Formats: sequence, structure tokens, C-alpha cells
Amino acid sequence: MTRCRPLTAALIIGGLFTIFDASSAMLAAAAASRTPHARATVQSPATEAARRYADAISKGDRLTFGQLDFACQYRLVTALPPGRKTAPEAHDSSYETCWKKMTAGHAPALKRTDVGMDVLWPSAGPLVFYGDELSDTPASAFVMDAIGTSPPGSGLQLTVTNSRRIPDGSFRLKPNGKVIGVPTTLVAITVAYQDPLTAPVTHAPGTVQWTSTVKRPRRAIKSVVTQWVVFTGLKQHGFPNDTAVFQQPVDTTPEAPGMVAEQIPFTTEISRALPESLVWWGPNDQPGTFTAAAARAASFPDLRDRIALLNRILIIDPNQVDALQVLTKHLYAVLLGDAAKGHSLTVKDPALSLTVNEFYWNIYAGAARLDLSNGMEMGGLPQPTPADFLYRMVPALETLAKIRPEQLDNRFRLGMAYRWNNDQLPMIETFEALVRDIPDNRKTPKAEALLQLAWSRINKVAWNRTLHDPDSLQAYADAEKASGLAELPIDKFLAEYTMAYSMIFMPDYGDKAKMLRHLTDAKLWFDEVPGKDDAVWRYFLHSELLKAVLDADPTFRPILASTLKRNG
Repeated sequence: MTRCRPLTAALIIGGLFTIFDASSAMLAAAAASRTPHARATVQSPATEAARRYADAISKGDRLTFGQLDFACQYRLVTALPPGRKTAPEAHDSSYETCWKKMTAGHAPALKRTDVGMDVLWPSAGPLVFYGDELSDTPASAFVMDAIGTSPPGSGLQLTVTNSRRIPDGSFRLKPNGKVIGVPTTLVAITVAYQDPLTAPVTHAPGTVQWTSTVKRPRRAIKSVVTQWVVFTGLKQHGFPNDTAVFQQPVDTTPEAPGMVAEQIPFTTEISRALPESLVWWGPNDQPGTFTAAAARAASFPDLRDRIALLNRILIIDPNQVDALQVLTKHLYAVLLGDAAKGHSLTVKDPALSLTVNEFYWNIYAGAARLDLSNGMEMGGLPQPTPADFLYRMVPALETLAKIRPEQLDNRFRLGMAYRWNNDQLPMIETFEALVRDIPDNRKTPKAEALLQLAWSRINKVAWNRTLHDPDSLQAYADAEKASGLAELPIDKFLAEYTMAYSMIFMPDYGDKAKMLRHLTDAKLWFDEVPGKDDAVWRYFLHSELLKAVLDADPTFRPILASTLKRNG
């Protein structure tokens, strides 16, 4: 942006000796500043001007900013009547004009691109996100008032960590006028963000955008070193103040069509961040904050706010158990709520409601699948879809299963999430592992694991449309074993129903009389379930594939009209 043709030979000669080591020196100083015995930088007019300038931007102080900004002061000096040496009054409109020009460069970092279940906290208002072009992002964007005030922002701390002279900056005050050279200092300021939950965000280090559909991991910035170009000795050239910070060039026009516009000012460095200096928040920095934030997120009434805060915690600590548990529990509940909207049944008993809602997605996952495949972003939809909830839930459940394998509920949800996502091998393997890990004396969870294993096998066969698949026989065997272990009426009902359903994919339905007997027993056990409802029974009986079989054969007419009651 500022490296155009030289105005003086001396400038280039001096630049050859210093331009290559300026940034490396800044980085070395930044590294030293993070050590326990870092040496304080000697204060000077240049370092103080840079600190005050950055501080003014972070606080939205337009007056101080305007009085220290080179481009703003240059425009005033070149427009002032000869002899005027004072800055405009505080209420002068020029300060607001300069502020708007400067903040226009922040727009790319404030453009929200997080959608669906990828939203990051803060969920409303400014989310500062720096893309790949960090070297071209103005230094002011790293101290912008959207993150610099507390509240509502995170607050930041500015520390001058180094300064060094670089070749003189130069400019003209009028076209074809004398080239003025002024002493120039490069000042390094470390910006430390105080709150990990609202700090700016970048792509995770080392990640590359291979395709537009791949979502790259993100990280919250803890600190970054910024460098600021500061001019001194300006008063003798008619400026109101003796120091000014070069943040952005002055707008100029070419002297003639086709010519390159003169760069004002010309410098060998620009005010920017040093990407190599980035430090990110990590799991061990504020663990108590993350635990408290997870509990806070669980109380938010709005799902977007909940997910945004939990996502923020997890980009800092992907293994934060509390956040993972709250996230997966709430996403699973939302999916079950969407199932309830889909089947439109009123089921008051919690256990039966859970069973019906999970059954809805079991059947849907092996058939239409659209709601479980079409995400908000891909479908151009205004609101998140069940697919968005499912896609966000799966990796979080996978992490929980690794770090908390003893928590069986999470592993049950993971296996079902795999099934609804049509991940055929994992959906079977997850429940096979659960069946192995649950002791035989824990009959109820063992039976439930066997039933879920059977449904994973059934879904595989239903989706693949492969008749005579051995998994049909294995599903029947799993459900039969579950029937022998089941202690609760709802599990007894599901075991009989599952055996009957698995027979749909067997030659000639296995044995029609046997299938009818399983359905009859399923109805008898269903009548023992608390909160039973004939509408719910009909829903199970009229599920997509089963209804087609029952309607096609008069053998099954008794069960379609059945009102059997269990005897003793």
C-alpha cells in the first residue's frame, strides 16, 4: 500500500539497511516482552503518541485520534490559511470525517459470516473476525472500539514493547512542492485482550481453505503485536502537533491521466499487525471462566445465544466437558422437538415421548432424509434446520465419547446421531461397543443398547434396500435378546415391535404368523406403558414400511383393528 517509487535516493539507501530487519526486530522484542524479566521500553514522544493514538481508537475518542492521525492532520494543514498553527475545535466535523475514513477499513473484520450452528459469541452485535490477509489489515482494526471498551466489549490492554528508528518518511505539502523528510519511528505495541469470550477471532493456525464448503477451525486471540509508524518534527512544517501516526495514506489524484498517483506519505513500513506474533487463548488460561460460561449458556432462553457462547468456549477448549454436555444435550432436545412437530402427537409421558420422537427420526433417516441432509447454508434457508443441529452435535458427541466414555447417555446419543446421519458403520459399531461394555447384571441399559443396535442394523438395510441382508436376521436376534433382558414395559414393547419390524426385510417376512404374534405382544406390552395412547400405537403401526406390509396382506387385519388388553 505504501511502497511506491522513492522520493529521494537517500531514502532508499537508508531503507536497504533497515527495512529487512524492522519486523524481525519487532517480533524479537515482542517475544522478550512475554518473558518474566522483559525490559521496559524507554518512553519518548513517538512511543507516547503511538500509545495514545491506539488508546483513542479503542475508546472511540475521535478528538485525540484526529489530533494524532497524520492523514487527518495533513488534510487540515494543506487546507488551512497560511499561518494557522492550531488544531480545530473539538466539535469540528473534520474529526468525525477522519474517524469514518479510518473505521471504513474495519468493515471486513466486522462482517459476520457465521451461520446456523456455527455462530460465535457475541451472538448479537459486533464479532471481530480477521481473515487470511492479516498483514494487510490496518493496525487500528486490532484496537477498534468494538472490542476496546468494557462493557460491552472485552477490554484490551496496550503495552509499548519496542521502538526503533527507520528511514525518514517523506511527503509534499503541495503538488510539485518541496519533498519534506521527517524523523520516523516504528513503535511496537502489544495488544492483550482481557476476555476470552469476546476477544477477536482468527482461523486456527496452519489451516488452509481447500474448498468453500469446508469450515475451518477458529481460535480466539489472546494477544498480538502491532507496529505503528510515527512521524516527529512536524510542527516546523506547519502541523498543529509535533507528532502524528501514519495509519492510512492521504487520498491523492494523478497529476495527469495515466500517471500513478503520488503516495503521501512515503514510508518503508506501514502500521499493521505482525501475524507471527499472534497468541491464542488456551484451555489452561481461564478454566473457571469457561465452566461458569457453560452454566450461563444453559440458562439462555434463545438457542442462538446458547450455541454461540458454547461454541466460543469450545474454540478455546475443544474438550471442555461442561460446554460439550450442555451443547449436545440442548441440540438433542431441539432435534426431538422437531420430531414432535413432525408427527404432531401429544405425548405427555416423558419416557414414551422420548421413544416416539427418537422413533420418528429412525424411520425418517431410512427414508426421505431431506431435513437431515439439507443444511441452512446449503439450502439458502433463513433458519437452522435439523441437519444443522445434527452436524454440530455429532463432533461434540464424538469428543465426549472419547474423554468421558463412562457416561453412557452420551454414547447412546452418539450412536443415534450416527444413525440419523446415515453413518452406517459407526452407528452399528457404537452400539456393539455399548453392548460389550454394559455388564449383564445391568439389564435395563443392556436391553436398551441391544434395541438401539437392532435399529441401527434395520436402518442400514432399509436405506441400502438390500433384501436378504444378514443384518436383518442379526437385528431380530438383538431384539430377541433385549426382550429377555427388558424389565420395563416400554422396553418389552419395543423389543416385540423391533422383532416384527426387522422381519419386513426377510424373505416372505420370515413368518407372517410369527410377525403377527410379535405385533400382538407389542400391543399388549404397549398397554402397560404409562401415558399410553391409542394414537401413539397407531403411529407405530402405520409407520412407512410396516403399514405397506400390513395393508397388503389380510393376515394382519386383526392387529390393525386390535384393542387387545393384556391378561395377567
